[in-house]
Amino acid sequence: MSEEQVAQIADGYEHSPLTARDVLTLRFTDAFLTDPRRVTPALQAALRTQFDEPEIVELALGVGLFHALSKLLITLGLEPEGMPTTVVPTPGTRDG
Repeated sequence: MSEEQVAQIADGYEHSPLTARDVLTLRFTDAFLTDPRRVTPALQAALRTQFDEPEIVELALGVGLFHALSKLLITLGLEPEGMPTTVVPTPGTRDG
């Protein structure tokens, strides 16, 4: 994505000028990171309208690996000093 496209990623991105494919990618990412149960059969079907199976696997692996790496870096205290961190609670835990 270009820097202009990235600048459009915010709350309400669903109604931004991003492509349908980009919006769907963000919907999947939001669901995957906040509560994987939100990756519903309807969302999976929508993904199949924009992506083939290998692309869906690549998207899921990319999001999952980035999430795991960010958690590892935070745990080790290696997050960038100039970047704010956002704590996203993990479903099923008390303290996130």
